[in-house]
Amino acid sequence: MSVMPSVFIGHGSPMNALESNPYTQAWQSLAATLPRPRAILAVSAHWTTRGTRITAMPAPPTIHDFGGFPPALHALQYPAPGDPALARRIADMLAPIPVALDQEWGLDHGTWSVLVHLYPNADIPVLQLSVDGTQPPEYQLEIGRRIGALRDEGVLVFGSGNIVHDLRVFRGNVPGAAEAAAGGEVRISDALAQRDDASLAQFATSGAVPNLRPDEHYWPVLTIAGTRRPDDGIAFPVRGTQPGMSMLAVRFG
Repeated sequence: MSVMPSVFIGHGSPMNALESNPYTQAWQSLAATLPRPRAILAVSAHWTTRGTRITAMPAPPTIHDFGGFPPALHALQYPAPGDPALARRIADMLAPIPVALDQEWGLDHGTWSVLVHLYPNADIPVLQLSVDGTQPPEYQLEIGRRIGALRDEGVLVFGSGNIVHDLRVFRGNVPGAAEAAAGGEVRISDALAQRDDASLAQFATSGAVPNLRPDEHYWPVLTIAGTRRPDDGIAFPVRGTQPGMSMLAVRFG
């Protein structure tokens, strides 16, 4: 079995789930280049917890964790199966970090708003691994290193967030917000290409990237960076911004 790539995707607005636009079309093109996974482990910016949790139910529900959007978006379902046995195995892989087997969360929009384009049939098991928001950026990288072996087992490790995500800037109509997001995208993509984990970690707290807040939307790219291997190629299937957000996508392998 060939080694499965790992990917991070900037998910942007939940409305991308319903839309056909250059970003969602690029996601579809990316999926066409990937081997078919036997399962997907998603690390979504929208499941932040104290401690680490993993969904462990056979049929994770579709969570509509937002408000103020059209009824069609709230009605959308992504009925992918879960994989409780794989959840237990991942918990073992992360030891001695304690991992709770979660029976309540399901799949949030950070996961399903992208997967409806990558794998619209919802016929591949999907699990979510939470982001421990109490931990520093170096911890997020270490989680990725520990779960990277899943790539040898046909599991797609998939991160979803936005490397620059500041809706306060967008809603305040701050001049230069789009330019700042684009500049942050360049700095972070350069660090990813150079395998510069120290800079990736420092960006979260140093203020070196304008409008990058040290929040959960950045953590998943660190986890995915942690899964990369010395011989992995790197590609950026998506670049560009939606208001206040970088839509950068990264593929390793």
